[in-house]
Amino acid sequence: MLNTILLAMLVSSFALAQDGHRVLLIVNQRSAVSKSIGEYYALRRAIPASNICRIKAPEEEKISREEYNTQIAAPVAQCLNKGGLEESVLYLVTTLGVPLRILATAGEAMDTDGAAVDSELTLLYLDRVRHAPHPVRGSVPNPFFGKKDAGFTHPQFPIYLVTRLAAYDFAGVKAMIDRALQAMNKGVFVIDEREPGATPGGDQWLHEAAVLLPKERVIEDATTTVLTGINEVIGYASWGSNDRSRKVRFAGTHWLPGAIATEFVSTNARTFKKPPDSWIPSMDWSAPGGLFAGSPQSMSADYILEGATGMSGHVDEPYLAQTPRPELLLPAYYKGRNLAESYYLSIRSLSWQNIVLGDPLCSLGKP
Repeated sequence: MLNTILLAMLVSSFALAQDGHRVLLIVNQRSAVSKSIGEYYALRRAIPASNICRIKAPEEEKISREEYNTQIAAPVAQCLNKGGLEESVLYLVTTLGVPLRILATAGEAMDTDGAAVDSELTLLYLDRVRHAPHPVRGSVPNPFFGKKDAGFTHPQFPIYLVTRLAAYDFAGVKAMIDRALQAMNKGVFVIDEREPGATPGGDQWLHEAAVLLPKERVIEDATTTVLTGINEVIGYASWGSNDRSRKVRFAGTHWLPGAIATEFVSTNARTFKKPPDSWIPSMDWSAPGGLFAGSPQSMSADYILEGATGMSGHVDEPYLAQTPRPELLLPAYYKGRNLAESYYLSIRSLSWQNIVLGDPLCSLGKP
């Protein structure tokens, strides 16, 4: 009887999260595209007016720590406090046109003070509600990481789950939002490993994801072959452009509404400016003609352009251990977790380089 009650409470907590009242939508009033996205998403998800936070931040993708503190963190905290939303809001949603990255001024490697704006915002609850400011250098352990059987609630987990409604343009974001509302639990999960023995950690996680999903719904490849042209895909994980065998920008994937993806790539969310159509991502950092926005690596927004509904990304080097873990992400999403909870279950650290693209409320529902 006790187990039944606990299960019912867990399901109930999941259900409570699937509501626009749980979202704080962040719109940059200085950005036309941010305002357009905010209006469309608020309409489609019935976001209450009290849950729309209008800030006035630079339109640039890269900002200073001071600009983040005064023009993003402070006004967002004020919106939460003014509306009495600190506890009820679980998800913060940024939009294309809200700054993307806080520039580093100190430290290096895993001790840098640079971070994704969205990853910093996850700790606003800790900073402003608990009044326990986090250190800005390095990363902070994510208390929700790996908590597969826990409902995401406050104050049990003193963080916000932050996702971004972003693509190359408004049309791309609008399509992504529409697909989120059409999501259904069908289709295949594509698991594309790199090559036997290349990187035990990453390929092991990919294989574990395949094992934890229904066998009949998995397409897994553990060879140097790059999987292309797969139909009816609902979940995808690979090495992206860090697979030396990959020679194309788009894999010709047919994505179902609600499909999510992740890849082990360091700089795939470095910008949301669109590369030239002729550009091909690669592993070659030495060829200037092969770089776009300072990197040769694949782009998160390309997955949204091709038809995915959710995607992970990194504004700078996260290191492999800090990338989303596919064996946590994909099974959680398959079992009915929403997009935000599925991704953040799989991300080890906050105040770091990670972002999540997509509508946080998007869910496939139960299998």
